[in-house]
Amino acid sequence: MRILIASDLHGSLPATEKVLKAYKELNADHLILLGDLLNHGPRNPIPDGYAPAKVAEKLNEMADHILAVRGNCDSDVDQMLLNFPMMSDFSWLILESGVRLFLTHGHLYHKDVLPPLANGDVFVHGHTHIPVADPEREIWIFNPGSTTFPKANFVTSFGLYENNTLKVMDFDYQVIKELKLK
Repeated sequence: MRILIASDLHGSLPATEKVLKAYKELNADHLILLGDLLNHGPRNPIPDGYAPAKVAEKLNEMADHILAVRGNCDSDVDQMLLNFPMMSDFSWLILESGVRLFLTHGHLYHKDVLPPLANGDVFVHGHTHIPVADPEREIWIFNPGSTTFPKANFVTSFGLYENNTLKVMDFDYQVIKELKLK
C-alpha cells in the first residue's frame, strides 16, 4: 500500500496540483490530508494561486481516495464545498503491518499535548509547516511539512508511506526525512 500525506494546502491551486501530480506519478492508493485545505488563515499571506473553489473541485475529483481531518483554518463553509468528510479533529488509520497512525492537524494535539497513544503508534500531524520524522519516547512523530508555506528553511514537501516507511519528500521526489516503522 502506498499513501500520500499532505498538509496545509491553504487554498493554493498550484500546491494542490503538485500534490495530485505526485499522487498519480507515485501511484499512491490513498491521499491523507491533514487540514488547512481551502483557507489561507489570518496569520498567513495569501498564497500563490489562491483559488479555494478550484482547489475544492480538484480534491473532489479524488474524493473516494481521500481521508482528511480538520485544520485550524478549516470551517463548516469549507466542508460545504468538499465531497469528503474533513471536519473531524482526528482519525485513526491502521496499516497492514498493524501499526496505528493517529491523524490530526496539530493545533489541538501536538508533541507537547499528545492524545492517549500506545507504544509503536505514529502521531501524524501538520500545522507547524516543519517536516518531522523522529521517534519520541516509544511513539513516533511524523509531519510531512507544508505544501504551501514551508518554515525553518525547508522546501515545500509531502509525506509518503510505503514498505513500512514514512518519508518526507520534496516535489522532486528527494527524501528529506525518513522513519522506518517496526
